[in-house]
Amino acid sequence: EMKTGEGKTLVATFPAYLNALTGKGVHIVTVNDYLARRDADWMGKVFAMLGLKTGVVVPFQPAEEKRAAYAADVTYATNNELGFDYLRDNMRSELRDMMQRGHNFAIVDEVDSILIDEARTPLIISGPSEDRSDLYVSIDKFIPEVLPEHFTLDEKTRNVTFSDEGNEFIEARLAGAGLLPDGQSLYDPESTTLVHHVTQALRAHKLFQRDQHYIVRDGKEVVLIDEFTGRMMPGRRLSDGLHQAIEAKEGVPIQPENVTLASVTFQNYFRLYDKLSGMTGTAATEAAEFAEIYGLGVVEVPTNVAVARIDEHDQIYRTGREKFEAIVEEIKRAHAQGQPLLVGTTSIEKSEFLSGLLKKEGIPHNVLNARHHEQEAKIVAEAGRFGAVTIATNMAGRGTDIQLGGNVELKVLEEIAAKSEVDPAEVRARIEAEHAEERDRMLTTLGMKEGEAIVHPWVNKSLEKAQAKVEGRNFDIRKQLLKFDDVMNDQRKAIFGQRMEIMESGDVSEIAQDMRHQFIDDLVDQHIPARAYADQWDMEGLALAVREKLALSLDVVAWGEEEGVDDAEVRERLYKASDEMMARKAAAFGAESMRQIEKSVLLSVIDGKWREHLLRLEHLRSVVGFRGYAQRDPLNEYKTEAFALFETLLNSLRAEVTQQLAQVRPLTEEERSELLARYRAEQEALAAAADAPPAPEPGAAAPAGAAAPGFDETDPATWGNPGRNAACPCGSGKKFKHCHGRFADPAHAV
Repeated sequence: EMKTGEGKTLVATFPAYLNALTGKGVHIVTVNDYLARRDADWMGKVFAMLGLKTGVVVPFQPAEEKRAAYAADVTYATNNELGFDYLRDNMRSELRDMMQRGHNFAIVDEVDSILIDEARTPLIISGPSEDRSDLYVSIDKFIPEVLPEHFTLDEKTRNVTFSDEGNEFIEARLAGAGLLPDGQSLYDPESTTLVHHVTQALRAHKLFQRDQHYIVRDGKEVVLIDEFTGRMMPGRRLSDGLHQAIEAKEGVPIQPENVTLASVTFQNYFRLYDKLSGMTGTAATEAAEFAEIYGLGVVEVPTNVAVARIDEHDQIYRTGREKFEAIVEEIKRAHAQGQPLLVGTTSIEKSEFLSGLLKKEGIPHNVLNARHHEQEAKIVAEAGRFGAVTIATNMAGRGTDIQLGGNVELKVLEEIAAKSEVDPAEVRARIEAEHAEERDRMLTTLGMKEGEAIVHPWVNKSLEKAQAKVEGRNFDIRKQLLKFDDVMNDQRKAIFGQRMEIMESGDVSEIAQDMRHQFIDDLVDQHIPARAYADQWDMEGLALAVREKLALSLDVVAWGEEEGVDDAEVRERLYKASDEMMARKAAAFGAESMRQIEKSVLLSVIDGKWREHLLRLEHLRSVVGFRGYAQRDPLNEYKTEAFALFETLLNSLRAEVTQQLAQVRPLTEEERSELLARYRAEQEALAAAADAPPAPEPGAAAPAGAAAPGFDETDPATWGNPGRNAACPCGSGKKFKHCHGRFADPAHAV
């Protein structure tokens, strides 16, 4: 722990240099892309003088550039990008396509923010599933009619539960809309999907607020807001149908629902590193969690000189209106003296409301939130100038440089709602107490007047205790999340480890053979039970399974009638027949081609089965909590059933790989000619379409060469809505997603 402005960024070069000498790479982790680029630029000069190479990893980076950054001695990157690259690497089919080269040593900047504050949110890579837009819209229509007595709301766990009256109401409305078949109730197993969608729709209406948890961009798209940084997160979507429920609520086009392809929590990602360390200005308060979860101790480094900042007492007001009026008065007073002001808010909505109040007072100011992040650097640079007033959500709170009067520089690394450093410095928190009418009446009874604030050290202690309780509850939630995720993490390591073994191996025929022999064992065990007499064997069933699943035509029934043939002899004969068949396939394809086919099938089946397994674990996780009502520990139940599901995954994996490889065969001359003819026809059709003048869709931007009315390749506002994989309208020749599409809002990207 080093306090704000004491030089953490520079100090990190010492352990980074030492550990980089091993040649295994060092990752320095920052909270956003701006800091990763800036720190790599600043500290890269130091590393270069010491003979080391520095790289920086950011989103939308070309593959070769990103691979080179990971290959550098010291790599700067954000926690999100590191985690997602780890997941993406474990979805690749070729070793040469992988980005990361291992997890040797990490230095995590703002370690409490990354390893603790954000630890409850898992990183998830997901893909689209079937379209259910009509269902979301139909259900959303009657959610506004749901009354308070129809449900209970738990804001701590962000869940909603329907009451008996609510279930009756929903059942009647679903039946009336034709969504619930006659004679079927919400309690029937067949209604599980409907209940899930209705619950998600209610959560969308009651727990997710516009301009706080998300914004609607251009009236077409719901974009999530990062609760820790206040930034927009384009491309990120809530899973389990919740994002679609919000889209239906806001009346925007509903995108296909996502299913999880791969996931990992920050706790388990950073525990992959052989050595882990971190730095922050606020670590001592989280020392217990660092020790318990990560096995890390906390060392406090004292400041070089005494802290000059003045921390005022917190002020509590009866209502939000009185609080904001007091804030405006304080801003007017400080602004009149030329004192730079940084005003922290917890949401976009509040920052823009406060901005409106300042406009009425004629006070010039800047707003820094997720709506205007393109101007962030400029706004932050001006925040310390004489008389500057800056309103910001907590996105500006960490690692941001503020030039004071143009000649003094320091970093505001602690939460802006809690502390800030200005010289002379004042920090004052203003809190409204309008969440309970009883409290308002009590304060009035005690003689508290309009606009008056409660200011006392006892209040500070009470707030600190409340904060400690909240942090303690969050710690318990994170511990519980980790216990559940540890179950999946062991399975994830096994699957990812097997994928890596397959990719690193030049010849996977032995792996395929082992799977084939184990599958044969399963078939024999199924049809020839242990200690069963020969007349109890199901040889006809075994013969059918061998023909369908191993693609072998063998007289298995006759084997059972032979004298002295037991289950071991049957296994050996099936091993031999299947091995000979695969040898013939290898000769027909060529040894090299057969190895590639085996590798491709293995990876494809592993990925497909792992996706199915993740979905089953999600469903298990959502219902296992109810086992507590039966006096059974939900965690132990989850471990037991997750292990059984994993066993099922491994068995089905062997079966699927064996069946697919058994069905593989070279194309006949006739099939090859037919495929070639179809390919040529497709190429001719594509060439003809390329030569024809394009007919732009209604509202779509015309290409630059078409001279569409109002189109200007230098003005992104005239481009319409280009596809992510389309050529960028600016004429650079790059794909849109790698050019102007990198910006969250193309209309403002120049």
